[in-house]
Amino acid sequence: MKQVTIVVPDCMVNVNTIGGAYDILYRANEYWKSAGHPSLLNIDIAGFVSEVRSHNGYLAIRPTDIRSIRHTDLVLIPAVLGAYEEAVRQNQELLSWIRLQYKTGAEVASMCSGGFLLAATGLLNNGACSIHWNKKEEFERMFPEVRIATGKIITHENGIYTNGGAYSFLNLVLYLVEQLFDRSIAILCSKVFQIDVDRTTQSPFTIFQVQKTHDDELIRDAQTYIEEHLDTRISFEKLALQLATSRRNFDRRFIKATGNTPVEYLQRVKVEAAKKELERGRKTVFEVMMDVGYTDDKTFRDVFRKVTGLLPQDYKSRYQKPEYSV
Repeated sequence: MKQVTIVVPDCMVNVNTIGGAYDILYRANEYWKSAGHPSLLNIDIAGFVSEVRSHNGYLAIRPTDIRSIRHTDLVLIPAVLGAYEEAVRQNQELLSWIRLQYKTGAEVASMCSGGFLLAATGLLNNGACSIHWNKKEEFERMFPEVRIATGKIITHENGIYTNGGAYSFLNLVLYLVEQLFDRSIAILCSKVFQIDVDRTTQSPFTIFQVQKTHDDELIRDAQTYIEEHLDTRISFEKLALQLATSRRNFDRRFIKATGNTPVEYLQRVKVEAAKKELERGRKTVFEVMMDVGYTDDKTFRDVFRKVTGLLPQDYKSRYQKPEYSV
């Protein structure tokens, strides 16, 4: 029998990650027993707090006192709802408990922004963490010693699991079901709960955030120029000259300000514009390609797949606005 503990931090949490993880793991154990096996899991929801309320104030869960659990085999950390630095400060006792459990043999998994608490334990230092794409910058600022596994849904290293974010925590729980039971139980749970099995990347869901929070006015001017000339061929040599700087200095400043090379930035902005057009579904892939300044079909497909993980036509089929008939 393995002990699974879903911890409850003393801060605002996404109660769906707690309830969802509990429900899937409980049902997986029931399916395992119905196949003639002895019960494999004992699952507790536990913390140093006496109750958990949802973000709208409704009482959601009354957790077990975590001090009564001396040893656990798997720790699950739920998603935290913002105020990450305050959450870390308020949960030092829980972080110490998690470190102790890991030191005595437990595995640890974080769901979505629960990765902030996991990183605060120090267990991820010099390792990798998957985090929601829109939390990347804040996570990097707080934990520069942790490498972000960009785009990944799940990481698994040295008995530590992390998850990319939002409702993809369900994919992490399915992954854990396969580790705890077997592939057949994971597939059964994926069918019952209607969760795509083996989803590995956040790329199709990522929205490119235009990086203009820096203080380099010259680079902001360059970004504006790029965004306003998506349908033309841009020469960065000429753009640097137009902005009265050398190409080498332009590239250096661009990377420092945005984290991307000028070419990478141009590709990301073009693909983001193409995604919006494809989602509307009014234009063909060829028309969208021309609108964002590509004339070679293969180049457009390759760049689009590199950024999103999907071919343009596949992206359109998946995300275009459906036509409803009455």
